[in-house]
Amino acid sequence: MTAACETDGVTDALAFEDLAAEFDGDGISWSVCAVDLSDGTELVAVHSDRMLSAASIGKVLLLMETARAIDAGELSPDEPLTRELADAVADSGIWQHLSVDTLPLDDVARLVGLASDNWATNTLLRRVGGIEVVARSASALGIRDVLLHDRVRDMRTPDHPTRLSEASATGLVSLFTRLVRDEDLGHGVGERVLGWLTGGLDLGMVAAAFGLDPLAHATPDRGVTVVNKTGTDLGVRADAGWVVGPAGQVVYACIANWDAAFDGPDPLRDDVLRAMHRLGAALRARVLS
Repeated sequence: MTAACETDGVTDALAFEDLAAEFDGDGISWSVCAVDLSDGTELVAVHSDRMLSAASIGKVLLLMETARAIDAGELSPDEPLTRELADAVADSGIWQHLSVDTLPLDDVARLVGLASDNWATNTLLRRVGGIEVVARSASALGIRDVLLHDRVRDMRTPDHPTRLSEASATGLVSLFTRLVRDEDLGHGVGERVLGWLTGGLDLGMVAAAFGLDPLAHATPDRGVTVVNKTGTDLGVRADAGWVVGPAGQVVYACIANWDAAFDGPDPLRDDVLRAMHRLGAALRARVLS
């Protein structure tokens, strides 16, 4: 099976069996996995159990704890949440650009899912009871190899965890599979979390291959729907999600770590994104053919 993806005007054709070579770049640590949900076939696995820095992907665990608490009656989607200056963080997010200080809890969670909003993340994390609560909830659900270590911070000191989150591709594929199937998570938890993630604005990594409108893809486009969560940091790119098409559905995860200097040329980033786009192309062929 081959796949085609337009990247800077160049069409790349790759079979799944050829993909492993794409994830063998010098200086880049990879963790990659993709599974066909229709029959459980493992489509690709490269260092899939390797734990790597995953930047914002660990925020999915916060969304899961929020959904669980709503299901248990401990939180209400309509509860107003007010952001605090102590939780303000730059970089990803929309709330920092808005004048409104108070939003319904459901909207705060949606900002996390749609835009990986940092201020919304810290506000929601404060409301659910902190990082320890999220960790206990994930452990109770038997979630392995996906960890959220801390709140989002502009600066990390030696007193803080070195990584916001870490994960393995196998752990993320297992997690997204459970979300899709709503397996042993509580009534409607998976559906609610996927709802918050639907329409996510970052389609620049694996999901770039599908050619969707990054600002409007909550409904199928050319028969394809993608629901994903990404993570981006210096020397980190991570993308995990669920792809549905007329020929089937797949769950995937792809994480890359490498050494990069702030404001440096960072040539390895292009290699990382190129490999991610080619994985996406193979996934696209799988769900369309």
